[in-house]
Amino acid sequence: MLSRSRPFAFRKQRPPATHARRLSPRHSSTQPHEDASIPAQNMRLTALLSSGDTADARRLFDDMRRRTVVTWNAMVAGHARRGSTLDALEVATRMHRSGVSPNEATYASVLGACARGRHLRFGAQVHCQVVKSGSESLEVVGASLLDFYSSCFDLRASRTLFGSLHPRNELLWSPMVVALVRFNLPSDALDLLEQMPVPRDVFAWTAVIAGYARGAVDCCRKAIWLFALMMADDGVMPNEFTFDSVLRACMKMGALDFGRSVHSCLIRTGFESEKLITSALVDLYCRSDAVGDALQVYNDLEMPSLIASNTLIAGLIAMRRTEDAKIVFSQMPEHDSGSYNLMIKVYGIEGRIEHCQRMFEKMPRRNIVTLNSMMSVLLQNGKLEEGLKLFEQIKDERNTITWNSMISGYIQNDHSSEALKLFVVMCRLSIACSPSTFPALLQACATVGTIEQGKMVHAHLCKTPFESNGYVGTALVDMYMKCGCVGDARSAFCWITSLNVASWTSLINGLAQNGQWLEAIVEFGRMLKQDVNPNEITFLGLLMASARACLVNKGMRFFHSMESYGLVPTVEHYTCVVDLLGRTGRIREAKKFISEMPVPADGVVWGALLTACWYSMDLEMGEKVTEKLLCVGTKHVSAYVAMSNIYAKLGKWDDVVNVRTRLRNLDVKKEPGCSWIELKDIVHVFLVQDRNHPKRDDIYLMLEDLVSNISLLSEPDEPELLLPLS
Repeated sequence: MLSRSRPFAFRKQRPPATHARRLSPRHSSTQPHEDASIPAQNMRLTALLSSGDTADARRLFDDMRRRTVVTWNAMVAGHARRGSTLDALEVATRMHRSGVSPNEATYASVLGACARGRHLRFGAQVHCQVVKSGSESLEVVGASLLDFYSSCFDLRASRTLFGSLHPRNELLWSPMVVALVRFNLPSDALDLLEQMPVPRDVFAWTAVIAGYARGAVDCCRKAIWLFALMMADDGVMPNEFTFDSVLRACMKMGALDFGRSVHSCLIRTGFESEKLITSALVDLYCRSDAVGDALQVYNDLEMPSLIASNTLIAGLIAMRRTEDAKIVFSQMPEHDSGSYNLMIKVYGIEGRIEHCQRMFEKMPRRNIVTLNSMMSVLLQNGKLEEGLKLFEQIKDERNTITWNSMISGYIQNDHSSEALKLFVVMCRLSIACSPSTFPALLQACATVGTIEQGKMVHAHLCKTPFESNGYVGTALVDMYMKCGCVGDARSAFCWITSLNVASWTSLINGLAQNGQWLEAIVEFGRMLKQDVNPNEITFLGLLMASARACLVNKGMRFFHSMESYGLVPTVEHYTCVVDLLGRTGRIREAKKFISEMPVPADGVVWGALLTACWYSMDLEMGEKVTEKLLCVGTKHVSAYVAMSNIYAKLGKWDDVVNVRTRLRNLDVKKEPGCSWIELKDIVHVFLVQDRNHPKRDDIYLMLEDLVSNISLLSEPDEPELLLPLS
């Protein structure tokens, strides 16, 4: 407890009294004149400490024959400002032993140093000395104590201190609100803010707004509401940190209109040129696709800061406006490592590896971020060996992003098994994982179809706080759905705390792909009740579910409702509608739908209609669609196979030969059928007529035995079962 802490002690021997006389002549410039006043010496001492010249400040201090409490406080504060907690404690101890009693400024400085260094034990000792001296009730000292305990993340001590001192110390309300936000307790901070005596200061308001702005969308909505309440009810003038927080909340919510209102408000209050604010504004407008507004904010700056320039470049890159990003970079008077990293990313997006390498070599200083950026560019552009060489050079840094990038690189280059092996090494070396580690691994498991490996990754995920993360949880749902484990996917979905459109879409599309079509449509209804709007991919899953369930009217309603959500149907959506109509035999209606499409129909759309013609045995329409496909010049093998089958059914053998000749001239091959099974953590992959498996002879013997038994048990009037074995 606080009362049991030992008082802080003097940790170094005090210099001898004759130390000042032993100084060499070169230090004589700092020796005080006999007639120099103590205030002048104190001012000189403070100036030296403020400029960072601690050596000269220490010599001046040691040479002073008389030291007042101001002198001692200047030394304590100087050490505290530069984070030298032990030096600050040593000077305070010497001050106490010299007979000069510490005052509230002394305690505030020492406690500030302990707070910055998070030295809980030393700070508790200082607290004991404060209690002994009777200074605990002083307003500044009480506020410093509260800030110290909250900085050291001691919630119990913070609450106890506030409860005992706040009736006689009004300065403690605001630090306690800040402390609760620091402990990630924004609702408790808001309750305390409401109890706080009026007028409530801007620091308390800003802390609560910032606390909610760091949360999910619902929390951001509350941050915006609190900002409006602060402006309307209390009339408190926001500062630059208030504006920054509310702009970040607008950014997360996509609340562009409210963000513009905040922008006009900060112009009226004169904060539009603050570095923190301009970067937040540029970020908001870029993320809201309002690039014109972002450029206007940036161009209105007389001297754009580095952070504003880098934020604009990052926003332009996100919108794929790489040429504009290059122009901004070329006009910048100075660049830092962040600027170069962004340009490496630009050239990486364009696939210009040589430009990336030139930019990499041009950098005056390279850090781990730069090396990670260069490695990611190489891996994303298929340079696996070069990326691996760079990884080998920097892997001993044990940087999480480095290892995540290499895992993702393996997956992007179709080496999923190597990615899983690297994750095992990562765990063995106790390298910290991040939320970005798991989606890539889960994608690898889904690609290979290794459900046991996927469960192993999930088990590791359960040991982290990331399982409820929306990004990670969505990847987990997707992995289980692709492996056919619908129940596990539903369980993973229930763990996600902040469900977004990606999470719901993954569930809906997964159910549609696993034959649970009606359940997919039901989940869409639940999604709408949660006030989550669908996106284009959501509707692809809904249209697929409707087609498989033969719910034509429902599917068409889904298609026509896209406009009400501000979505424009793409060719993929039109293809799904053609498939929906074709599966229910509405061939003529599907043909009419294609002719009325606002976008040109490609080979995929006509191929969907051709497949429908084949299933419906509408050979007349099939022949017309075939002619359309030949004009379009599709390269989809399945379309040519369907064409050939239709011509064969019609007895047009010359046309069959023509289609087959076209198919051979395309120099494309139909992907062979593939299946796999996982036994004892090993995935066995089989292709059509595959004889590469080491136990192929045993497998084919078993298959022949099965075929012979099936033939014996079949009824006489059943057609003969033919299974090609070679």
